[in-house]
Amino acid sequence: MSDILTRELGVDTPEPEVLAPAAPTKRRRLSLRWALKNVWLAISIVVLLLAVGFALFPSAFASGDPLQGVPADKLQGPSATHWFGTDNIGRDLYTRVVHGAGLSLTATLMAVAIALVVGTLIGLLSGAVGGVLDAVLMRFVDVLLSIPALLLSLALVTALGFGTRNVAIAVGVSLVANFARVMRSEVLRVRRSLYVEAAYASGVRWYDVFRRHILRNSYAPVIALAAVEFGMAVLAVSALSFLGFGAVPPTPEWGSLISEGRNFLATAWWMTTLPGLVIVAVVLSAHRVGHALEGGKR
Repeated sequence: MSDILTRELGVDTPEPEVLAPAAPTKRRRLSLRWALKNVWLAISIVVLLLAVGFALFPSAFASGDPLQGVPADKLQGPSATHWFGTDNIGRDLYTRVVHGAGLSLTATLMAVAIALVVGTLIGLLSGAVGGVLDAVLMRFVDVLLSIPALLLSLALVTALGFGTRNVAIAVGVSLVANFARVMRSEVLRVRRSLYVEAAYASGVRWYDVFRRHILRNSYAPVIALAAVEFGMAVLAVSALSFLGFGAVPPTPEWGSLISEGRNFLATAWWMTTLPGLVIVAVVLSAHRVGHALEGGKR
C-alpha cells in the first residue's frame, strides 16, 4: 500500500543501503594480541622456572660431573650424547651450563636483593621526609645515575676483590639508584592522594598513615622493577664473570663459560653461542615477566 502511494505521489524511495562485508572487529584483534602476549608470557615463566630448577637441583637436569672431562671427546659439536657439545678438554658443556646456573643466579638474586632493600629505604626516606634529607639523598642518587652501571660495577669489584659475593655487591650497588627513584616517585604520588590527606585530617598518627596507606600503596611498582632489573643483573654478573672477576676456574659460571670459548670461535662456535643463548633467554624472559607485572599493577 505504501509503495502504491509513493508511486502515485511521485516520491522517490531511497534505495536500501548495502552493507560492506564485516571487517575483523577491534575486539577480535585485541583478543589475538592478548593471546600472543600471554603465550610469550607463559614461555617466559617456563624459562625462568627452568633456570631456577637448574640452580636448585642441577643433578636432576645434568647428572654428570661439570669438572671432569674426557680428552678423547674434546671439541665435539652438539649431539644426542652432548646436547651443547664439549669444550677443549672434553667436558660436557650442557652439564657445565646447568651447574653454572647456581652461582650465576645466586649472585644475581643477591644483587637484586641489595638494590631492592637499599634503594627502597632511600626512596622511602627521601619521599616521606622531604626537605634537606630529600635533597641530600637525591644528589647521591644522581651521582650513581651519572656513572654507567657496568663501569660502576667494574670499579667496585676491582676495589672489593674477586669472588661471586663481591660481584653481587658491586652489581647491587650499581642498581640502587633505579629503585630509589621509583620508590620516591611512588611515595610522593601516594602522599598527594585524597585518602592520605583525609587520614591526616581525621587525626590519624603519621606513622599509621605511613604504614597503612603510603607504604602499602607504593611498593608494587618496585616489585615489578625488581623483575626487570633481574635481567639486567644477569647480564652484569655474566659480564664481570666474563672478565674474570667471578668464581675461580674451573668452577663454571655462565660468563666464564663464554670467556673460555672465545678462543675457539672458529672451530667450536657452540662453546660461546649456546651459553650466550641461555643468558639471552633468561634476560628476555625476566624482562617479559617484569613488564607484565608492571602493567598488571597499573
